[in-house]
Amino acid sequence: MMAGPTASQMPFSIAHVTPYAWEAQENEVNAYIERVTRELSVRGHRVLVLAPSRSQERVRASRKALRAARGGGRADSLLAGTDGGEPRVIAVGEVLDLQPSRPTRTPPTRRRAPALPIDVARTIEELLSTVALDFVHVHEPFAPSTANAALRHSRSLNVGSFHAPTERVLSTLVARRFVETFFGRLDARTASLPATAELMERHFPGDYRLLDDGADAASAADELEEIYRGLAARRHSRGGDPELHRRVGKRALIDVDLHMHTDHSGDCATPVEVLLATAAEQGLGAIAVTDHNEVSGALEARRQAAEMDPAHPVKVIVAEEVKTAEQGEVIGLFIEEKIPRGLSLEETVAEIKRQGGLVYVPHPFDRMHSVPDYEHLLKILDDVDAIEVFNPRVAIGAFNEEAARFAAKYRIVAGAGSDSHVAQGLGSVRIRMRDFDGPQEFLQSLRDADILTRPTSLLYVQALKFLQTKATPASAQRARKARRVKRAKRTGGQGA
Repeated sequence: MMAGPTASQMPFSIAHVTPYAWEAQENEVNAYIERVTRELSVRGHRVLVLAPSRSQERVRASRKALRAARGGGRADSLLAGTDGGEPRVIAVGEVLDLQPSRPTRTPPTRRRAPALPIDVARTIEELLSTVALDFVHVHEPFAPSTANAALRHSRSLNVGSFHAPTERVLSTLVARRFVETFFGRLDARTASLPATAELMERHFPGDYRLLDDGADAASAADELEEIYRGLAARRHSRGGDPELHRRVGKRALIDVDLHMHTDHSGDCATPVEVLLATAAEQGLGAIAVTDHNEVSGALEARRQAAEMDPAHPVKVIVAEEVKTAEQGEVIGLFIEEKIPRGLSLEETVAEIKRQGGLVYVPHPFDRMHSVPDYEHLLKILDDVDAIEVFNPRVAIGAFNEEAARFAAKYRIVAGAGSDSHVAQGLGSVRIRMRDFDGPQEFLQSLRDADILTRPTSLLYVQALKFLQTKATPASAQRARKARRVKRAKRTGGQGA
């Protein structure tokens, strides 16, 4: 029997985004986009072009089509028929101010700051949340522009193409940190000229592949397909193991919290007994104890959980949140031995795998925590089993959104946890999933899980953490621990 095409060989759904009015066909960037998107469409890919427009009629027609797609449950209607040689142009907003018509090869004689149409970001966000795309390919994604707005809202694999060998002062000086954050979402970068690559590398370091804007359509499409297929090949498989899926599908649903700490972590004062009692009180069926650079608390929790009231069983996943040398923290789930801190990210991941564990990346884009950056995550992408997409201790919601976006684009299994350092925070986020036995059943069950959140006060739990660990004298901490342990044992796992 002949094997079917692999995911990296199948036709893709692609959106090319230009910051320039589509009617300006003398514009070299638009001319390149038109040429290459037609060729990609001829080859069977479904292709959209997102562009600002000088035509009110075109903008109105595009928004009408978008409303119909959103309201009628026909998300794919915008892509229909775009795989036969004619990509669909979506006018995302009316142009208010225009750049010179030839922005790429030579510096313009007169520079004017581009103005982003007021409603363009909303239109792009609606479109990218409606249409399932494999790739969003942005051209000159400097802020403010339609291309930059697409990069901000994309949940797809992102390719950025840079054409002009001229510095954008607003982006490289005034808004550099802002622009740099969004450029971090690029999964591949191209440059039209060596001078462009040199300029971009100086201001926004990365790997810029040289692609000639003047190449014929077939050659240009060949180069882009190579990039697209290389990126697509890095996505994880969607379904997992069919046999495991059938097996765990028959199990009972339980609530799980995948991230918490005991007093075996230096920044937590919650005794193991109190943690287990609170988990039972909260109705959790399983927990992952993820102490910082220590596995002893998790091992003790598992031992005590085996002795708990059978009416309130709590399964314990032995885990550790390990601080790497310079690339942030990573959690090893289902391990048995302590992993030393200070190894490289790759060495830490290898040790987790050696123990038969799962690699779980916590709060990956929270700049308030020690986190692996985008570049380092890409290096270990094949070994990442799951990513924490919701953590209630993350102060800025956009960091959780960034984690969810990264997990979605690479099809990585999503997880969540309370990251509780005080018992009161336990279960503030939980995963409803099928019961499991061992890491492989767990990972399969997690694929089909639901993440449930409830409102919680970050200030409140952070204040409790401070009071329990920093503001209380050591003698008082010991006395308080003894009282809490005694109370937890007395209740027999039915309350803290």
